[in-house]
Amino acid sequence: MHVFKGQESVGKKWRVDVLSGKEETDRNLVRLAARFEEMMRKRWKYNGRLRESSPASTRSTTSSTSKDEEIEWEMRPGGMLVQKRCEKSHVSAPSLRLRIAYGAFRYQIFISSQATFGELKKEVAEESGVEAGEQRLIFRGKERENGDYLDTCGVKDGSKVILVEDPCGREKRLLEMRRNAKLQTAHRAISDVSLEVDKLADQVCVIEKSIKTGSKVAEVQIATLTEMLMRQAIKLDSICIEGDAAAQKHLQGKRVQKCVETLDVLKVSNARVKPTVVTTSKWETFETPTLAHWEIFD
Repeated sequence: MHVFKGQESVGKKWRVDVLSGKEETDRNLVRLAARFEEMMRKRWKYNGRLRESSPASTRSTTSSTSKDEEIEWEMRPGGMLVQKRCEKSHVSAPSLRLRIAYGAFRYQIFISSQATFGELKKEVAEESGVEAGEQRLIFRGKERENGDYLDTCGVKDGSKVILVEDPCGREKRLLEMRRNAKLQTAHRAISDVSLEVDKLADQVCVIEKSIKTGSKVAEVQIATLTEMLMRQAIKLDSICIEGDAAAQKHLQGKRVQKCVETLDVLKVSNARVKPTVVTTSKWETFETPTLAHWEIFD
């Protein structure tokens, strides 16, 4: 096979270009690897601390760069790693005056520019009465999260923030209010039954003492007291409640049952008591003396 001189020179030039391109690619890969290694060395930990040491060549020539520089980093909600803000800085952050729109109501909130929307919700809750967990703050047509900073989101002095109450939170609050009202009603009913049981228990004690001393008690009194206790038991059964109040309900039910059982025992004991017979002494009777007749003179 015959190769012309011109073709041979072109082939050599092509091989040189390929080799130079490969070397350039290798150099770019080395630079990218070194840059990536330096970046990973800076990202020491999420919201952690970083000690960035200067190169060895610089430490040998300059004494000022011989010390490690301590830098604190934090991760923003968007995923960006930035230098952490110093909370103990002597320079105070500027205060912002924000206009809060909640339906037909308007509020003014003064807050630091470096505050978060979560801190803003606490201030808004004091003014509007809407709990922080039930708030949705809209700024520039977008709902902001609690961890978003005001200044990074572009909030400036006089900016308008729209407050929207979360419907799920509202329903949850209404359900909680109904549940609390139901619990209060049940507690009140149990308290009323407890007072009545206390009075009836005192009457049971009085009857028990009378029977023990040998005094017979009318059976109607025992039957009436038993009926009144059973009415309180029916009231307790009609109370629907859960939680701690259920234990109180069970306790009052035990008291009523104990009083009824005591009356059943007293009813049997009362039947055995003989009625006391009162005997009166026989007294001697005397006739009333007749008065003497007196003559009346004019």
